[in-house]
Amino acid sequence: MDARIKFRHLQTFLEVARQRSVGKAADALSITQPAVSRTLSELEAILDVELTEKDGRGIRLSHFGELFLKHAAESVAAVQRGIDSIGLAQRSEGPPIRIGTLPTASATFMPEAIAEFLQRDTGSKVTIISGENRVLLDALRLGELDLVVGRLAAHELMTSLVFEPLYSEEVMIVVGADHPLLERRNFTLSALSSYTVLMPPKGSVIRPFVDRLFLMNGIPELSNTIETVSYSFGRAFISRHPAVWIISRGVVVEEIRSGRFVALPLDMSETRGGVGLTTHSAVESTAALDLMKQVIREHVRRQLL
Repeated sequence: MDARIKFRHLQTFLEVARQRSVGKAADALSITQPAVSRTLSELEAILDVELTEKDGRGIRLSHFGELFLKHAAESVAAVQRGIDSIGLAQRSEGPPIRIGTLPTASATFMPEAIAEFLQRDTGSKVTIISGENRVLLDALRLGELDLVVGRLAAHELMTSLVFEPLYSEEVMIVVGADHPLLERRNFTLSALSSYTVLMPPKGSVIRPFVDRLFLMNGIPELSNTIETVSYSFGRAFISRHPAVWIISRGVVVEEIRSGRFVALPLDMSETRGGVGLTTHSAVESTAALDLMKQVIREHVRRQLL
């Protein structure tokens, strides 16, 4: 490695890559924008390439930036693991386990799996973070997470990552128990145009499945929609209003079992996608993380039997 490249160069580059903005990167790093620009320029001068290029009002990685990203992330992650290992040795604790979960996993098997893992008394502190798939995978790639539990992402988002499938899950279209659509005998997707539809936002992991479903059924873009990743909002909204919610089955499985929500009678097999465990291919697993993954596998297996 070129001795002129410092840790601050890599850290700044990774934050710019994640935020896609010099200003936002500066805020995240608690430094000034000129300092971010200067550090990035120093790194580009050392490498003799441009790592970013303009993209509308923001920036994006250049071809060389994309090539450098994986290696920079691995280097920073390795340093962070070294720092963590020293702290753990001083405290005689197990290695921490940082898990990113999509809400569909958080609402089903993860609470019991985490409870069982803690009973094994490994000494490892567990951190659970929930969020959008792209954000979680970026954090995993940068060494900020050790494991992501959720749907298989698009191929371009899986660079340097490894996915282990656990089961497959469909997207559902659900309504409140007294919704007018439930009175229809011959229901079709075109009927959704008369109601407010809660949609997964563009960029979310299940949105391409939903778009393809509408395309295959000849449904134009719906005009009265709300894009949201808030599951608490979705539950409250369709409980109080005659709206329709397009959501992964795992998020609303308990409400469907209790009769609070009802899934509309549609063939949703085209929306089926794999749910599993995603890890970084270049990061060696710990005994504690291996145990965590095994506990999750066992809980998923029990639920599917």
